[in-house]
Amino acid sequence: MKTQSCALLVIGAGPGGYVCATRAGQLGIDTIVVEAERPGGTCLNVGCIPSKALIHAADEFAKVRGFAGPNALGISVPPPSIDMARTVEWKDGVVKRLTGGVSSLLKKAGVRYVQGKATMVDGKTVEIGSGDGAIRIRAEHIVIASGSSPVELPFMPFGGRVISSTEALSLTRLPETLAIVGGGYIGLEIGTAMAKLGVQVTVVEAAGSILPQYDAELTRPVKARLDALGVTLHLAAKARGLSADGTALVVDTADGTFEIVADHVLVTVGRTPNIAGFGLEALGLAMDGSFIAIDDRCATSMRDVYAIGDVTGDPMLAHRAMAQGAMVAEIVAGEKRAWDKRVIPAICFTDPEIVVVGALPTEVDARKAKTSIFPFLANGRALSMERSDGFVRILSDIETGLILGIQAAGVGVSEMAGQFGLAIEMAATLTDIADTIHAHPTMGEVVQEAALKGLGKALHA
Repeated sequence: MKTQSCALLVIGAGPGGYVCATRAGQLGIDTIVVEAERPGGTCLNVGCIPSKALIHAADEFAKVRGFAGPNALGISVPPPSIDMARTVEWKDGVVKRLTGGVSSLLKKAGVRYVQGKATMVDGKTVEIGSGDGAIRIRAEHIVIASGSSPVELPFMPFGGRVISSTEALSLTRLPETLAIVGGGYIGLEIGTAMAKLGVQVTVVEAAGSILPQYDAELTRPVKARLDALGVTLHLAAKARGLSADGTALVVDTADGTFEIVADHVLVTVGRTPNIAGFGLEALGLAMDGSFIAIDDRCATSMRDVYAIGDVTGDPMLAHRAMAQGAMVAEIVAGEKRAWDKRVIPAICFTDPEIVVVGALPTEVDARKAKTSIFPFLANGRALSMERSDGFVRILSDIETGLILGIQAAGVGVSEMAGQFGLAIEMAATLTDIADTIHAHPTMGEVVQEAALKGLGKALHA
């Protein structure tokens, strides 16, 4: 068996793993990263990037299809069609370019990349592969960044008509009908895109509302858009499995049981950490439920073993994993670092988009905080783009004006997430935002207007 050694071994080259390895390489740490699949992990290969590519293609198709009939802009085009095989080929090209970029970053930083599945031997050693081609790597420090996988329902396993988001993002032929189990962000992002492409979409959600982690005010514009796109919603409904002939999804509600005939059933009921199948249990790490327990340095219960990203729990977001990865690399390099982030932005790339940064109104004492909302309907830029649904909402401390949370629903509001996060990280107040000149005409003016409204100084309300 071949052997190698290094100062830092990273298991997994997803967003957290490759950022950790790259930063470590930049700091002069002898680093090896091991990846069983392709560099970039779920996010780049079968998650964030492919889904946003599909959403973009669907938006463009829907826009052109809208011009095939009467419209306010007076644009006229023939009825469009879409070749999904070419769309998927384009999407795959974007993915290939980005994953190739990850490989280049690792190489530039001097990181050694090993392709294969890692198996833990002990807290310092892993093996990759078996037989004559096996490699044993011994490291001073190990970072577990193995990511997560879609949750599979035991009564409706993936295969045939039942698909996960991975298969949904690679369909080269559009189904006529699609049933989605789960009304969270993954199901609604893909469902909205499919509806724009002409698929008849039905969503089944066990909770009483879509995106149940958010309040009705935030989700109302999304529900209105789903209704306009012809998406059928069944709330407070539970999927039971496929019908006897396998052609329909069986659903239970308080009013009885019914079937939804569908070409495909997309299951999006969450993700589970990848902690099984590579010997991790032998280390006896402390766990936090199904996740690896970590402290504010991402250190596990075993000395010199760290964990980052989805295996450490919610929120399962690529940018959280990346921030953790960079921090751990600097800790291994001897720097004094600890997790001291006040907020982690969360974005639903639905239509319209939803951004949540910091506290929601339901998470604070209503006697000590207030909300101020300003709609895009009063914004010139939004009106000129024909999409004025949505708003910006600021939650602030009544006494100090300190910003506690900012949320928004609207077209393109994902690009505001950084501004929202910066405001809270820098301990900004309503006055700080209100006194910052925002360029006109931009949708960002709504942030300033919401702050002005919170101060009782609204100009365009």
